Amino acid sequence: VIAKAAREARAAVKDRAPKEKKILTVGVVTKPFGFEGVRRMRIAELGLEELQKYVDTLIVIPNQNLFRIANEKTTFSDAFKLADNVLHIGIRGVTDLMVMPGLINLDFADIETVMSEMGKAMIGTGEAEGEDRAISAAEAAISNPLL
Repeated sequence: VIAKAAREARAAVKDRAPKEKKILTVGVVTKPFGFEGVRRMRIAELGLEELQKYVDTLIVIPNQNLFRIANEKTTFSDAFKLADNVLHIGIRGVTDLMVMPGLINLDFADIETVMSEMGKAMIGTGEAEGEDRAISAAEAAISNPLL
């Protein structure tokens, strides 16, 4: 379920079947910018509260955080592409853990155990090389400015 505003989120919850059928359901949504106003933010918050009832895990990216990575030359389009890329890399990282051979191999049951009934979640990725690569990668993952 991907939604950019509360209206889309509310429409997405109409299909309640996945969670009722014990199908792992992950919502990935964005919240409005602060300049969009209190009313729009409140509508979004209500939509998120409703959506949370129907998903196992809800990942929320506040659009306001795009200002942390933007400068005077960054267009809105470029900022949204950066946010989309963070989501893409994070989701791809989870799926790669299941399908790509490596040091850590998971199957869907492992992912389902972690994400079922999780509630709100954050997603971040990090890469590093060298002696302290695990710590450096973890720090990069949790310090993403969009989270």
